[in-house]
Amino acid sequence: MNSSSGVITGLDGCAVQEPDAARVAATRDRLVTPEEATRLAELFRLLGDPTRARLLYALLEAGELCVCDLADAVEVTDTAVSHALRLLRTAGIVASRRAGRMIYYRLADAHVRMLLDLSREHLKETG
Repeated sequence: MNSSSGVITGLDGCAVQEPDAARVAATRDRLVTPEEATRLAELFRLLGDPTRARLLYALLEAGELCVCDLADAVEVTDTAVSHALRLLRTAGIVASRRAGRMIYYRLADAHVRMLLDLSREHLKETG
């Protein structure tokens, strides 16, 4: 209970009625833009699919694989892998290279690898 007004404040409520203007301004200065937030949400939505997540971790472990090897490793159809890779490639999460008739896929860059590594570490810490 807020003793000054006799109002009950929830555990996640604000007991102080006046925002700290300096902290709010400093936070806003460092906050992602609405456009960046939209792009981040789209990125996490792509990573939020279990099949795509497993494909990414397969690429993290193997370095580079073709569609049929990815399909066998993750135990899904070639069609499902191709569809997932098309989405991931369009988003810049995976890259590809052609060797004759074969196309090999890999993670696009070190940032993607770091994001996957950190995510897995977080999972280990949280049980």
